Amino acid sequence: MLVKDYMTRHPIMVTPETPASKAQRLMIENQIRHLPVVGSGKRLQGLITRERLRVPPTDLGSLNIWEISRLLSDLQAKDVMIKRIDLVTIAPDISLEHAAHIMIQNKVGCLPVVEDEIVVGIISEVDMLAELFELLGGNVAGVRVTIRVPDQIGEFAKITSAIAAKNWGIYASGGVPAPKMPGFWDVVVKVREVPRDDLVAVLKSISGHKVIDVRECTD
Repeated sequence: MLVKDYMTRHPIMVTPETPASKAQRLMIENQIRHLPVVGSGKRLQGLITRERLRVPPTDLGSLNIWEISRLLSDLQAKDVMIKRIDLVTIAPDISLEHAAHIMIQNKVGCLPVVEDEIVVGIISEVDMLAELFELLGGNVAGVRVTIRVPDQIGEFAKITSAIAAKNWGIYASGGVPAPKMPGFWDVVVKVREVPRDDLVAVLKSISGHKVIDVRECTD
């Protein structure tokens, strides 16, 4: 899974001279939270976020609605954008998990995707959540089970083998280190068209494994 497959291609962009009020309107009308600012040839110069368009609370008490509108109308994108030198960007052929790691490390909500400084897309935390939703089969009905297993080679194979032996198929799966349980992992599997009790009975029969959550998910 690479950034180029999940990013928003051809995002809405503005120039440094675009009025801040127009940038704000574009973001509201298109329900977006990030707006790349580009120069000639779509070369990245900055990024506008919703936070950058907010009037400081300390100023609100002394301004009426007309003064706030006039304040924004006097500003251009270059006045409110995060400048290129302060932006974290990413290339389109980077893996999705690497992109997520960069966003977490830098505490940012999006990454402009660039090639030779030319904006080719943008990927956001919403895109990441959408892919997690798909990865865990969130849009498909089935039985979702979380199993706590020892952190050692062969434990996931025990789960897949037990399910395959019943001629059932795993639609989605994933695993993470168990919270506050060193030496264990929590594995999630989603199986379609299988009786809940039958699946749970099979998984509980695996030595050393503990079923910690079961739920039937509808589409």
